[in-house]
Amino acid sequence: MPATKTLANESRNDSSNIALSMKLPRKADFEKALIRQYAKAVKLSRKAGHQVSFRVVVDPLAGAQTISVVEEEPLCHQDAFPVEEVPEPDDELQAALAAARECGRRRAAEILAEGDMLSAEAFADLLGVSRVTVNTKRHNGQVLGLDGAKRGFRFPLWQLDRDGRPYAALPKLHEVLGGAWAVYRFLVTPHGALNGRTGLDALKRGQDEDVVAAAEGVARGDFR
Repeated sequence: MPATKTLANESRNDSSNIALSMKLPRKADFEKALIRQYAKAVKLSRKAGHQVSFRVVVDPLAGAQTISVVEEEPLCHQDAFPVEEVPEPDDELQAALAAARECGRRRAAEILAEGDMLSAEAFADLLGVSRVTVNTKRHNGQVLGLDGAKRGFRFPLWQLDRDGRPYAALPKLHEVLGGAWAVYRFLVTPHGALNGRTGLDALKRGQDEDVVAAAEGVARGDFR
């Protein structure tokens, strides 16, 4: 027997959105239609690459059941936060940012040109190891190597203790602060947590634990 729409369902649904509607007693036919609609949904979801849906409505008062057509779901959930469009910075802001970047590059070049900044070869000779070993230690955070776009990596001479070995706290400082330039700034900057001493001065005094604790405070955003 062909499926027929009921008057009750037409009052509740847009007829263009109904794939099948029938009286409740025709359960077997309804189950077949439900399986067919599910297969359509699977096929469409694979083709579209995102979720789809269809709706089953059972109305005992009207004595009918309805399957809606398969519909594609929007990619964003209706409750999701809207994405704010950020305008492009104006010419004045872009110029200011460019000037700040250029100032940073000049300052970095000045630092790397200082007399206590050694090349990888010179630093390797000082340690009595190969350049490859120095680069491996730099990757592991065991030594401090600062990147210069034109001059290559430079290694501060002052990162060596009285015995000519890199300070033991360097790997932990790299881990906590996340980068060579961040470690450099920490070591040359006075810190309240170190009684106004720089990180380097505290290392020279053997205060490794205090230095690491101060670095952790910097990483957390403490201002002491």
